[in-house]
Amino acid sequence: MLLRLPTHAIHLLRRMEEFGEHVEEEEERPRPRPTMPQLAPPKIPEGERVDFDDIHRKRMEKDLLELQTLIDVHFEQRKKEEEELIGLKDRIENRRAERAEQQRFRTEKERERQARMAEEKMRKEEEEAKKRADDDAKKKKVLSNMGAHFGGYLVKAEQKRGKKQTGREMKRKILAERYKPINVDHMSESQLKDRIKEFTDWMYQLESEKFELMEKMKTQRYEINVLYNRISHAQKFKKGAGKGRVGGRWKSPLILPSALIRNNYLSLI
Repeated sequence: MLLRLPTHAIHLLRRMEEFGEHVEEEEERPRPRPTMPQLAPPKIPEGERVDFDDIHRKRMEKDLLELQTLIDVHFEQRKKEEEELIGLKDRIENRRAERAEQQRFRTEKERERQARMAEEKMRKEEEEAKKRADDDAKKKKVLSNMGAHFGGYLVKAEQKRGKKQTGREMKRKILAERYKPINVDHMSESQLKDRIKEFTDWMYQLESEKFELMEKMKTQRYEINVLYNRISHAQKFKKGAGKGRVGGRWKSPLILPSALIRNNYLSLI
């Protein structure tokens, strides 16, 4: 590393090299200097011979001391600047490490959230599949029991239906079509209000449809009860009732047609 000395220091060194036998005193130009130790100027004894060599030597010592002080101050300032630079680099590295740690933490949290969502979705699908299987088993059991009481008409109707959708399957299909995931993270306040209004109107519509279906179900239940009562009443008087020949076949006058019972049941599915 090259050291750049002040101008007056270079001038002083040149003077020291060109110094000869005679020393001419010259007034130095004033210049700012760092704090220097106070040196007493040499005193010339009165009445004695002046020792110019001693004066020159003391001046040389003084100049060298000033030069060394300037060099020390320069290196001290340079050392301080290097320490500040090292501290700045350390702070930059620490900040970079903190940002990397924060990014890693956020990535880990997002991964955990995605895993929880996938697990919750799988659990719901398993519950729905189990519920669907239970519903199918219950439906088959009810149909088999009703088929035993009504001469197997309901079982035959179920066999004819084959792979047609039942009421529960249609309900699940409709819910699957209507249910859509909603992402509101990117929506503004006005968009959220519009979406809330849309859901509110949809809820009112569903409530209206639900009310109509409930009323229809009540009416159908009433009709089924009426049919049950007629069948029960007809079976009580079945043994005492006569039979008439109609169209080449014998029929009981109080037994309702089985097709009517079957059609009313199928309308409820």
